[in-house]
Amino acid sequence: MENPEIDQLDRQILSRLLEDGKTPYTDLAKQLFVSSGTIHVRMRKLENTGIVLGSTLIVDYYKLGYAITAFLGIYLDKSSLYGEVALRLKEVKEVVEANYITGSYSILAKIICRDTNHLHEILRNKIQPIPGIQRTETFISLEETIGRRVEFLEPEKED
Repeated sequence: MENPEIDQLDRQILSRLLEDGKTPYTDLAKQLFVSSGTIHVRMRKLENTGIVLGSTLIVDYYKLGYAITAFLGIYLDKSSLYGEVALRLKEVKEVVEANYITGSYSILAKIICRDTNHLHEILRNKIQPIPGIQRTETFISLEETIGRRVEFLEPEKED
């Protein structure tokens, strides 16, 4: 289903859960003036249509000893190798995101490492040897300034 029909209540549910994914459905129902059963039914619909793909926990990797976030521009020998390279990148646990992109690179990956030595080790031993990768270009993030969700709630209509 490409563009499933969702209404303002669905959007409100999603918006509130994106703000705080741990909000109990009973609290959400009270906030939106509906029954908790309605929230359950709507969430099941959003999952079945593929709008909600799961839930996630946001972790401060720095506090767990992972001080380096880097973005990796990956040049491929041929664009047709993307699928094979993507499968191999999935095996590298430090790769937390990878996107097939337009522009100079074929793939833009985000990797999380303990320090620059760890980053160097991952690049040299796990990523650059992947067949099909021609070369990489690394950008170390100094600070994430913006990390937000897309605002998709439609403005309330006045009667």
